[in-house]
Formats: sequence, structure tokens, C-alpha cells
Amino acid sequence: MSESFVIIGDGVAGSSAAETLREEAPDADITVITDEGEALYNRILIKEFAKGKLPAAPISIHEPEWYEERDIDLVLNTLVVDIDTEANRVTSHGGEEFEYDKLLLATGGTPSQLPVDNSDAEGIHHFWTFQDARAIKADVEEADTGIVVGAGLLGIDFAAICGAQDVEANYLMRGNAWWRYALSEDGAEIIHDALRERGVTPVFESGVDHFTVDDDGRVETAVDPNGNEYEADFVGVAIGLNMNTEIIQDTPIEFDNGIIVDEYMRSNLDDVFAAGDTTEFNDLILGERAQNGAWGSAKAQGDIAAKNMVNYGSEEFRWVSSYSITHFDFPFLSFGHPTLGDDEVEQKYSDTEWRRLALKDGRIVGGVLIGDLAPQSAYKQLMRKGTRVGNEKETLMQKSFSVEDLDAPVADN
Repeated sequence: MSESFVIIGDGVAGSSAAETLREEAPDADITVITDEGEALYNRILIKEFAKGKLPAAPISIHEPEWYEERDIDLVLNTLVVDIDTEANRVTSHGGEEFEYDKLLLATGGTPSQLPVDNSDAEGIHHFWTFQDARAIKADVEEADTGIVVGAGLLGIDFAAICGAQDVEANYLMRGNAWWRYALSEDGAEIIHDALRERGVTPVFESGVDHFTVDDDGRVETAVDPNGNEYEADFVGVAIGLNMNTEIIQDTPIEFDNGIIVDEYMRSNLDDVFAAGDTTEFNDLILGERAQNGAWGSAKAQGDIAAKNMVNYGSEEFRWVSSYSITHFDFPFLSFGHPTLGDDEVEQKYSDTEWRRLALKDGRIVGGVLIGDLAPQSAYKQLMRKGTRVGNEKETLMQKSFSVEDLDAPVADN
């Protein structure tokens, strides 16, 4: 009999896994279950749709016909509410049962809500699904004033949406800089200036104590911990994700902040794998467990999980992720784990060019490049090889750096 594979989640990790499973196991039964009402779409581009820069149509990646052509059973609008790891069976909210030989969990995360009064008011948005993007676009087009909360890679998408839609916005940040765990004030100031040019004002040492609402329950203002009040027709909140692990909490599957998997994407159960945002994987480059929500990382995890579901141990996940921001007149790229490490080196070259590397035990584990992305390939090559470079910081910051500039680099795998 052919093997039966069930995938919970049709994001890029789940969809990538389904495609690879079909290639690796031509006769297998493959079922993809998702609680969303539409097949895979580009989560990276939905922010451009919300900015009014793209129509909806190009954002779709897979139409239902894509699954039919590959003999993959796509089950939409279906929430899995139970996993029986002894019977190898999952059950949907409607009582439908799906049996599996191997199970892949690609359940992703859900945006975190601010733990303050009126955080669920009308006009306050979180950004994750295409449905979210449609609601954001409709609301922001009617707004004059806005508030953005969340000084990270997702929060800045809200800021860019406000800027593109000519909404005068205040960006409330708890610290003294945008993404302060990855950027120094020198690097962050380049972003701050770009935000101001687009009508978005960074407000430091701030945040939200509570929101006020009108008689209809729609947001009117945000009040920060200092007592300052900011008008808001539109509010965007992006303070992180809560991983969707509820369905495994009564199972033997191990989890912490996410589902714990090895470098082959297998959980503590031989027949259960996980991929994408929801995983805490054995990061062979970092040398410890890590999480990474980048699109490319999730896609690669899905592909590798599928290969190991068919032939465990066939390929390990060893990946340097990247995340780019395209909202400004200059390029911006983060890679690896720029907020981690025990050492760092940075350099500012101009008002729109800056870079920083995060180091751990003398090895590069992440970085941020603003203005000039040319050195990224060299830095990523050193990361993948585990090369010790901690004694050559000045060389690493050369404007036109290449691996050949280092003095006898030593790999340590």
C-alpha cells in the first residue's frame, strides 16, 4: 500500500513540502489541510497590496488546480482540533478524520495582541493573512491619522502602508531606536529619516498604555505610558507571533516556544515532522535551537522535511535566512540571527549606508546591511562554513569586502 502523508498548513512550508513529497513519493496519498479559505499566496507581497501598489490577482501563488494536477488533496476552511499520535489520525472541527503514516505540522503563528484596554477595538489591525491585508487596505484608505506599534520587521510594513496611503502616522517605540536589538542608533537613524520623509514620525521611549474608543467601539486615540495621547483613525500592531501549538498540547509532541525538531525537521516522534514559523529547530550554524520566520527559510524547511519524511536522514537543514525591506529608496537586508551573538562589529559609510555583523564565538551568526548589499554573499559563505573571523573585524568592515580579504580564514565545522 502507498504511504499516506497529511500536512496541516498551506503556507509556503506546507505547500513546499507537498510539492516535494509528490516528487519523492509519486504514488503516495497527500492531503493538505488549512483553515484559510484560499490556496497558497505570497505573504511577502500582501503588504504591497495593502499599500495600494498591487492588485490582488498577482499575489496568488497556487490555484486549486495546482493541487489537482499533482493529485494533492487540498482541504480548505478546515481547522484541525485533535491529533491522535497513537492512532495516527487527525480530526477536524467538523468531525472529519484523516489518517496518516507521516504527519507534517506547518501551522505557523498568530499575531500577538497588545495586553492593554481596548486592543480589540474596531480600526486596530494585525497583519498576517490576505484577509488581514484586505481589511487594512480598506481602512487605511479612509484614514487621516494613524498609529504603528511594534518596532521590528513587521511593524515597519504598517509604517510603509501609512506612508504610501498618505496617512499621517506616529510610530510608537518602547526604546530609543527602531529594531534596537539588531541596529545601533547610527543604523536606525537611517530608517528613522526615511520614515519621517514619508510622513511617519518615530516616537521613542513610548508604547501604548491603552486605547480610547468612541461610542461605536472604534479606536480614537492611543495613550502611551507617559500620558501622551495620539489621534488614530487607523492602528497597526505588530509585536510578534504566538505559535499555533494548541493542537499538540495534549499530545506527546515536544514543544517550547515552538515545536521542537532536529536538523531533519523531525519531532521527538518518528512519524511527526514540523516546518516553518512554528518550529524550534536545531540550527547547525548557530549551534543551538533557533526559530526563524523568513519566507525562504520556511520554504526550505518544508522541502527538507518532505525529503526526510520519505527517507529520514537524507538531508539536513543548514540555511542562512534573509529578509529584505523594499519600502525605501535604499536597500535593506538582514540575514541569519542579527539579534543574537556575544560580539559585534559595525560601520557607517554615509547617510544611507551602514552595516553590522553579529558574532558568536568568533563566527558570524547574522547581520544587517543598509544601502549596499554586495558583501552579503561573502558573509553568508563564512556563516555556512563556520569560519572564525572575530580577530579580523576591521577587514570585515572594508567597503568592498570579499572572503579573499581575510588572512587565512579557518573553518570550524
